[in-house]
Amino acid sequence: MKLLPLIDQFNRPLHDLRISVTDRCNFRCRYCMPREVFGPQYHYLRQQELLTFEEITRIASLFSGLGVTKIRLTGGEPLLRRDLDVLVHMLSSVSGIVDVAMTTNGALLAAQADALRKAGLNRVTVSLDAIDEVIFQQMNDAEFSAARVLQGINTAAKFGLSPIKVNMVVQRGVNDCEVLALAEQFRHTPVVLRFIEYMDVGNTNNWKLPEVVPSAEIVEIISQRWALEPVQPRYFGEVASRYTYKDGAGEIGVISSVTAPFCGSCTRARLSSDGKLFTCLFGSDGVDLRTLVRGDGTDDDLRSLISSVWTRRSDKYSETRSAEGSSQKKVEMSRIGG
Repeated sequence: MKLLPLIDQFNRPLHDLRISVTDRCNFRCRYCMPREVFGPQYHYLRQQELLTFEEITRIASLFSGLGVTKIRLTGGEPLLRRDLDVLVHMLSSVSGIVDVAMTTNGALLAAQADALRKAGLNRVTVSLDAIDEVIFQQMNDAEFSAARVLQGINTAAKFGLSPIKVNMVVQRGVNDCEVLALAEQFRHTPVVLRFIEYMDVGNTNNWKLPEVVPSAEIVEIISQRWALEPVQPRYFGEVASRYTYKDGAGEIGVISSVTAPFCGSCTRARLSSDGKLFTCLFGSDGVDLRTLVRGDGTDDDLRSLISSVWTRRSDKYSETRSAEGSSQKKVEMSRIGG
C-alpha cells in the first residue's frame, strides 16, 4: 500500500532508510569504536536482540509504502552478519525499493561481492582512510591492510557493484597527509572518492573541533595539484558536494557536516540493529519498533508509529552544534551506521 510521502516539521520528505544489521565490527577505528571502550569486556547485542531478516524486511516494506525508495545496509560492519546475501535478496524484492546499497570497511568484501551482487545489491561504499599502510593500520587498530581493502574494491567492481564510492574521514594530524595520495589512487578510475569531515558521532571518539579539516581546505589542497570544477547536485538530499577534475580524470566529493551542514535536506531515517528508529545520526534515543514487531502490533500500528515519528521530526543537530552540545549523550555510530 503506497501512501503519500511523509513530510517532517521542516518539510523534509522521507526517502531513504539506513539499516544497521550488527553492532559488531572487525576494525577499531578511533573515531568510531576505540579499543579502550570496545574491548573484550564490551557487551554487544546478543543474537536474540538483533532484528531477524524477516523483521527487517517487514519494517522495510512499511517504509517503502511511506515513501522510501532507497535502502543502505550498515553496521558496525555489515559483512559480519551471517548470510547477508539472503537479506539483500529479501530487501531487493520489496515493492517500491529501487536501490539497495551497503557501506563496509571492505576487509571481507572480496569474498562476498559476487554473492551480494547476485542477490540484488546494487552498489557499495567502502571506507578507506589512508593508503599508507602504517597510517591505515594505526587508524583501524586491527592489523588490516589497505591492500586488502583495495582488493575488495577491485573485486566489487569486477562483479558490477557500481558506482563504487570510497569514503575517507579526514582528521587533522592523523591522516590529513593522505588526502593527495587517496586522490591520486582513484584518479582515472570510475571510483568516486569522498572526503568526510571528522564528526562528533557518539560519545567515545574524544572529538575536538581543531581536528576537523574543513572541506573547503580539502578542495583547495586537491585543486592546487589538479584543477577542479563544481558539479550540480543530482537530487534533493545529496549529502556530498561534487567536483570533477578538469582534465577528465574522474570525480570527488566532500561531505561537510561540520562546517556546512545539510540538515535542511536530510531525507534519511535510521534503523538500529536492535530495532530502534532514529531520525538523526546524532540522536540520543530511538523509538522502539522491535517490541511492536515481536508483539501483537499490526502493520497499521507500525505504520502509524513510523509516520508519527517522522512527521514530528524537528532535529537539525549539525546546524545547531556547539561545544556543549557535542558532548551530549548520543547513540554510537556502531549501533546505527554512518
